[in-house]
Amino acid sequence: MQKTSSFDTKFRSTASLLILFVATVVLPFTVYGKLSKSVGKFASPRPINAKDIGYRGIWYMNQPSGDKYAYKYSGGLGTYCAKHKPFAVYCDKVKKTFFCYGGTTKDGNGRLLHMVSYYDHETDMVPRPTILLDKKTSDAHDNPVISVDDKGYIWIFSTSHGTARPSYIHRSKKPYDISKFELVNATTIKNGEEVPMTNFSYMQAWHVSGNGFVCFFTRYKYPADRTICFMRSLDGVKWSKWLRLAAIQKGHYQISVVSKNKAGTAFNFHPKKKGLNWRTNLYYIETADFGKTWHTVDGQKLRLPLVAVKNPALVHDYQAEGLNVYLKDIRFDPPVGGPVILFVTSKGYESGPKNDPRTWTTARWTGKKWQIRPAFVSDNNYDMGSLYIEDDGTPLGDALRRWRIITPTETGPQPYNTGGEMAMWISKDLGITWEETRQLTKDSPRNHTYARRPVNAHPDFYALWADGHGRKPSKSYLYFCDKEGAVRVLPCKMADDFVKPEVLKQ
Repeated sequence: MQKTSSFDTKFRSTASLLILFVATVVLPFTVYGKLSKSVGKFASPRPINAKDIGYRGIWYMNQPSGDKYAYKYSGGLGTYCAKHKPFAVYCDKVKKTFFCYGGTTKDGNGRLLHMVSYYDHETDMVPRPTILLDKKTSDAHDNPVISVDDKGYIWIFSTSHGTARPSYIHRSKKPYDISKFELVNATTIKNGEEVPMTNFSYMQAWHVSGNGFVCFFTRYKYPADRTICFMRSLDGVKWSKWLRLAAIQKGHYQISVVSKNKAGTAFNFHPKKKGLNWRTNLYYIETADFGKTWHTVDGQKLRLPLVAVKNPALVHDYQAEGLNVYLKDIRFDPPVGGPVILFVTSKGYESGPKNDPRTWTTARWTGKKWQIRPAFVSDNNYDMGSLYIEDDGTPLGDALRRWRIITPTETGPQPYNTGGEMAMWISKDLGITWEETRQLTKDSPRNHTYARRPVNAHPDFYALWADGHGRKPSKSYLYFCDKEGAVRVLPCKMADDFVKPEVLKQ
């Protein structure tokens, strides 16, 4: 197992720490607070449908910590968070990867704009991105997610952090076209009646060919502080009644996965006595009939919502070990069809070395039992990466299948803050051993983080992420890499309507 280096020692003196605290916590937080209040009350649901001059990501922070690390987490979070899925979809019919991200204005870094674009695999170019919506907030929890239906229409789900702001759904006016979007007046079923659907958090919107949309999301105070839910829709307009999946104590985070005939979700829970900064345990449930019935991975039928800490869906009791669980990604393993869950464990929520080790871990269902194995370590709970399970055209025997993780495990310019330098890890033995095959970024001025895997990922556009300073507001660039690890940076300023992204020098 690889461990990152300790934090920079040049700020150890009392005087240096005081100067650093004022520069990186007091001043940025004051400016950021003023910016947050200035962005307005609510976004208009009417799409802007304007072209931007380039690609810029949102900078966001959460919970000032009053120490050298400045925040619980922070940085360029245009592809945040792990509980938002997906950010990109490859469409073979037009040879394009469509993607969305949390952008910002050309004269700032903290006003959230919902942005949509694509990479053209035939021309190797990107267009000017489309500004879909000004969300009227600085909160990256309101980042959008994307889905593409069978006819090629592009759907953008504009989430909200809790119930204070409305959520929206927009659809492109033409298939495979990002130039214009229109508002979808979505409805759901409540108390047997059709009502407007105007709020959802942590949306995970999957389109299943021939079966419409399958979505996992969160509803606040429903009854838990964060109740995880499920819904589906054939047309994206009329949605089913919301199904509560779990409401254990103060609630949950979840990450979901969908195939042609199955959907599953892994989740943790917030202990009531310790609060929302604590999340522990690992659970998993699935459905094989698009949400009509639910069962454990070994087929035990479940009555939902789950409300007990100890229940049949429990994969591992991390509460007994005193460890937090931070969910990252989940895939179905082709031969068995069982889930592989990627997550990080740590001793606590604060940034810094006191909560080491942050252990990246996989939990794989073999068909008979869970295999839980450590992989490698990084230096922040919110380092986020994506898991790939590849067959590369070879028979899917255990010895030939390859797992890949793209994630910021290497120490970045702001050690122990969110993100770092991007790396590529490979396992050829189902997670028993891992090898870092390539470091994707080096000598960066800002930490890279939240590498996101597209749906049907094409080898030329294999992960999308952003960078940002870990301890103070900064500009944020967006990047993507190919399967081999070559990185390209999306242009922040464009003189032409279409540009070839530059290859990042390594």
